[in-house]
Amino acid sequence: MTMAADLTDRQRRILARLVSEYIEQGEPVSSSWLAEHSGLGLSSATVRNILARLEEQGLVRQPHTSAGRTPTDAGYRLYVDWLLNARRRLKSADGLETRLRRSGTVTDLLENVSHELAMASQQIAFAMTPASQTVRLRHITFVSLDSRRVLVTVVATGNQVTHKVIDTPEEYEMAALEQAAQYINAEFAGLTLHEAREAIVARMHEERMIYDVLLTRALQLAQTGLDEVTPEETLHVQGASFLFEGALGSSVDREHVTLETLRALFKLLEEKHRLVELLTSYIEADGLTVVIGSEHTSPDMHPFSLVASSFNDGQRTGTVGVIGPTRMRYQRAITVVDGVSQAVARVLEGN
Repeated sequence: MTMAADLTDRQRRILARLVSEYIEQGEPVSSSWLAEHSGLGLSSATVRNILARLEEQGLVRQPHTSAGRTPTDAGYRLYVDWLLNARRRLKSADGLETRLRRSGTVTDLLENVSHELAMASQQIAFAMTPASQTVRLRHITFVSLDSRRVLVTVVATGNQVTHKVIDTPEEYEMAALEQAAQYINAEFAGLTLHEAREAIVARMHEERMIYDVLLTRALQLAQTGLDEVTPEETLHVQGASFLFEGALGSSVDREHVTLETLRALFKLLEEKHRLVELLTSYIEADGLTVVIGSEHTSPDMHPFSLVASSFNDGQRTGTVGVIGPTRMRYQRAITVVDGVSQAVARVLEGN
């Protein structure tokens, strides 16, 4: 890959103008158009020489003999690197944070984030948090539904709420259930879910507990309820229709994005564990990550680019981003993803 330092100022400006025009129009850009619109006062012949040099360096290509040039993945990479270096961090709109703060749980928040990103970018958008082993038990409640069923509600940090209906061998009175919940919360709240499970199992094996029927039942109910709460990756994806509609119209580089490649992408989106693995392999630190076309490790992703941003609010990490064709509007995608990532981090810190 050619480094930006290897290009002259004129070559950089011609390449940037070519990429931005191709992103907007989706048609090869001619030397005569660039000569007229580059603002450099160059002749068509000079621009042709510059384009020939850029082609030698693998930054542009000529689809047809008489056509203009289109950027390669390497050309997009230089263009995106320039955008990243020149970008200004913009504060997200107050309305966005207000809407996100209405989310009841982290799951709701991520669902809303993926929706906001999809609408703002007109691309496939995702919001993801990895499995966390630091999720802690806040409190647990037991509610009798009928004579033989108890609803166990587990509330963990990050507003993670899990409900489990348990069939019981005997009937529980509400007073007994409330007392059992008070005991569990007093003894185990604040522990990680893993620690709480181990502590409850250990307590159940203590001989002195055999003689306390109420507490034994409380531990059994809590153990069953906690078994249903397993931290796992959370991934929300929205906006696939934008990419599909674009493939049928003119807003996607149809030379690279076909219905066949879209099907491969949609299959990847359906198999969320594969997408989580893919995203996790890219995202190693806080901040923006852009992966373009052939830079992807998965061949299914070569027609597409990814713009993602990771955040950490002190308790959890997460990633938000968009997936679109290599001919995506990178400046808009970078600005939107960066702004939404900052907003999510602030909302989570506030919680």
